[in-house]
Amino acid sequence: MTNDTTAIEGARQSVSATDPYAREQQTFPVLTDDQIARLSDYGVAEDMDAGTILFERGQRGVDFFVVLEGSVEIYDLDDEGDPVIITVHGRHQFTGELDLFNKRTILVGGRTGGPSRLLRLTREQFRRMASTEQDIGEIVMRAFILRRTAFIVHSEAGVTLLGRGNDRDLLRINRFLMRNGYPVERLEPDSEAARRFVGDSGFDPDAGPVVRTPDGDVFFNPTTSELADRLGLTEELDPDHVYDLAVVGAGPAGLSACVYGASEALDTIVIEAEAPGGQAGTSSRIENYLGFPTGISGQALAGRAWIQGQKFGAKFAIAHNASSIRRDGDIVTVTTETRCDIRARAVILACGATYRSIALDDYEKYEGQSIHYAATALEAQFCAGTDVVVVGGGNSAGQAAVFLSAHAKHVHMLVRGPSLAASMSDYLVSRIEESRRITLHTNAELTALHGDRILQRATWSTKTGDTVTRDVSNIFVMIGAVPNTAWMDDCVELDEKGFVVTGRDGSSPFQTSVPGIFAVGDVRSGSVKRVASGVGEGSVCISAVHAFLAELNG
Repeated sequence: MTNDTTAIEGARQSVSATDPYAREQQTFPVLTDDQIARLSDYGVAEDMDAGTILFERGQRGVDFFVVLEGSVEIYDLDDEGDPVIITVHGRHQFTGELDLFNKRTILVGGRTGGPSRLLRLTREQFRRMASTEQDIGEIVMRAFILRRTAFIVHSEAGVTLLGRGNDRDLLRINRFLMRNGYPVERLEPDSEAARRFVGDSGFDPDAGPVVRTPDGDVFFNPTTSELADRLGLTEELDPDHVYDLAVVGAGPAGLSACVYGASEALDTIVIEAEAPGGQAGTSSRIENYLGFPTGISGQALAGRAWIQGQKFGAKFAIAHNASSIRRDGDIVTVTTETRCDIRARAVILACGATYRSIALDDYEKYEGQSIHYAATALEAQFCAGTDVVVVGGGNSAGQAAVFLSAHAKHVHMLVRGPSLAASMSDYLVSRIEESRRITLHTNAELTALHGDRILQRATWSTKTGDTVTRDVSNIFVMIGAVPNTAWMDDCVELDEKGFVVTGRDGSSPFQTSVPGIFAVGDVRSGSVKRVASGVGEGSVCISAVHAFLAELNG
């Protein structure tokens, strides 16, 4: 055993039971002789010398390898660009993690640890194997998920993010990476590691966040789309390719349409402005979704659906915000803000809604750093030992208040109405009423914000004329949203509130005024604004897509 391998094993002995590296048999499973024999029908065995590079960080569409004899070393790069071994795959183990299901740039390199005999499966052979050999496919899928989780937990194979914790752009970048399942290590500017990070580069972390990859590329405060492109988070798109189905939006409705469409052999692409999950993806815990009695975070639910869609071959165009849509003959073209044209025979609009804000002086000044529209672990870390304000009376606001009460000193919940009963599920109302760390302020409105560079206090008033000012550094605004339809121009019919009108021609409740363009979820006029209903609409709409495509094809 090499010194590197000994160090790896020693480190794993100290991890907690919830760490994927502690689940050795699932994260790094050893296949049986029978499973190896079946796998051999799909690929080609190759003899390789020690140190043969199999794949390198930054490549796309790499192959899947199974170790028949010898070993494969999986490595990251250190600050100097030198390889650091993360793990070693031995006999009857296999390479890969979640990026084997897509064509994003991979996060790690792989090389033979000694003279080795490997079974190589191309991407197409791997997909065929995973769908045919279901027991092996299940083992591989679980291992891939755990390996990516381990990268995230240990900040391995990702990027280093340097900046002040309350900087809005740092939060934007950190949130984008986390929601897209990309490993990130955060450094505060005053730490010794940060001083080594900056070195002689001349970057000033107080001027904005700095991102550095393990191979030494450094970006100063990149936009979300720039970051996605430079990290290879977006798959390369062929402008001449025509998909069977393009889904605009990766919230619950869009992800459901993606999974059902791709699983039913539709060539599917999902166009998403930021990350899988939509508004639901920012929810700290959804407790009334069927099948999850202990609840599940919106990000976890979206992450599972995202992986599921990729398993069936769907593509994802992440950080591509749709800017226009038009139908020319039998083809619908969706153009993004990145000037990318995505063409499809059918389109499902699942673009949801955008968050409502509050008309207050200095609101935009604090937006993104002290004013939040999501309550997840990322935001909660800035609330420890402080009072926070949650504005809103719906389920999202209630879930946020309950979640934040476990992190903040105290949660003040402001609602404009006389109670929560009309707008919130009973189980949440009960929890809020019973919590000693949540105070409900009814008939109340946020009226002023105070502070310099960061928020320091907030004032709210009630209908009785009472005014309250408290030391507050974080406010969570959850007062609903408006439909994300302004980019559609006059392509499809909208109602008086801007939601997409569907079902008027009688062919499908999801058919818009334009044949072949459908709408599901929160963006659809008359829809029920719930995660479960959005998932249902997305799945049922696929039957209408099939019917339309069958008619189109004659």
